[in-house]
Amino acid sequence: MNIAFGCDHAGYKLRDGIINFVESLGHRVIDYGTHSAASCDYTEIAGAVSGAVSSGEVQRGILMCGTGIGMSIAANKFRGVRAAVCWNREVAKLCAEHNNANILCLSARFSKPEDIQDMIEAWIKTPFSPEARHRQRVEKIGKLEEKMCKGRK
Repeated sequence: MNIAFGCDHAGYKLRDGIINFVESLGHRVIDYGTHSAASCDYTEIAGAVSGAVSSGEVQRGILMCGTGIGMSIAANKFRGVRAAVCWNREVAKLCAEHNNANILCLSARFSKPEDIQDMIEAWIKTPFSPEARHRQRVEKIGKLEEKMCKGRK
């Protein structure tokens, strides 16, 4: 699977470890930065990763900022993106299984590196549930998105 990765300055120290971990699971990582510890605007990085997911260039994305919240808010502005902030393995598993989240948003300030790896692994390895109730809910989100975004590209 092709997975886009992006972080702001808060996640810079963790980025190489995350990229290496995802690659060790057998996936290709497309790195959207940041490439230094200098302060940067997380919205630009969220936009690049979310655009790649929205266009189908990649199947999934991972975003990291101080809390994961800003990245999630920005990412969810893109058509077809279902970005979820996760704080433990079980939540990461459920966001894949129940919500078909295609972008995982993580906190650089409040998560340990080993917990981040656990969350990423759970999210990548968990398939979307075949249960009708979960699929219907995700379809309804898509319909709501279409209704609210008519005329937008």
